[in-house]
Amino acid sequence: MNLEEGSNAFLHQGHGRPFATKKVKTEGKMVKPRLGSKSLDMAVRNRLLSAATELFSRKGYSATTTREIVAASEVTKPVLYYYFRNKEGIYLELIRGAYAKFDALLDTSRSEKGSASERLLRLSDQIFSLFMKNIEMARLMYSIYYGPHQGAPFFDFDTYHLKFQDTIRQLVNEGKQQGEFHKGNADDMMWAILGAVNVAMEVQLCHPELGMERKRLAQILKLILRGISTQKTRQEEKRK
Repeated sequence: MNLEEGSNAFLHQGHGRPFATKKVKTEGKMVKPRLGSKSLDMAVRNRLLSAATELFSRKGYSATTTREIVAASEVTKPVLYYYFRNKEGIYLELIRGAYAKFDALLDTSRSEKGSASERLLRLSDQIFSLFMKNIEMARLMYSIYYGPHQGAPFFDFDTYHLKFQDTIRQLVNEGKQQGEFHKGNADDMMWAILGAVNVAMEVQLCHPELGMERKRLAQILKLILRGISTQKTRQEEKRK
């Protein structure tokens, strides 16, 4: 097999699995893993995913080449093909991985204990923290979803956006049923909460210097939740 000049010495074992003959850097230390070991597999996958994320978010999906991904990862094309088959495969792995974490947070929030306000604040903070931890990935998603067509493989972003809306709406309705929120329109309340979270994310993407961080988002959400709280209504009735 003709490996690319200047790349790492990646070969194929008899069963078609690539392995490295050089040391791999993990957690700041250079270690020499066993050939074909799980630790080496994970290190190589992570290098490919990290390089692809940076290139896709900076250059766009269509302008990024497989050659650039393998060069940035210091591996060869056969290695990328082994783990992800092609550029489309590594892109879908990135998107699916990010949304799997997002989806898990939504599912967990439906069964957690606490008041509706507590759960809404916790979910919003978790979603925002996940966004910040994967902000370059988020930048890519925004460019794919809102930007011009880049020829990227189809991914159903809308299903997850709708699930986010449904989860917030469900928590709002639970708050109404328990007498925590007043009997207003659940969709209006949902959009107010979701709008604050989305604005915080977009400010971080475009103008992080404005300081829309976790603490500030929580303060804004608390204002919204106080506005729909029945406690505020009861206090006003007492004053009358």
